[in-house]
Amino acid sequence: MVQKCEKFTVSGTVQGVGFRYHTSYKGMSLNLTGYAKNLNNGDVEVVVCGEEGGISKMAAWLKHGPKTSRVESVISEPFSFKPFQDFKVL
Repeated sequence: MVQKCEKFTVSGTVQGVGFRYHTSYKGMSLNLTGYAKNLNNGDVEVVVCGEEGGISKMAAWLKHGPKTSRVESVISEPFSFKPFQDFKVL
């Protein structure tokens, strides 16, 4: 059971539409930890930690997000592993 982390930057209509809260709920349902936070440029940063299968499912979900959002792009990059306790909305 290898644990890893990945950081995603999600662009589009992703602020003011409940994106972070839906992302947190989805992360918890996949047994992932991390956080989702708004960035000053209108994007949302999502750090996801857990097993690779769960991270892959989250990556696929982030490409469309909740129905209230309109995702234009998702950029992923490796992130140093951190033992987050749960999935937070920052």
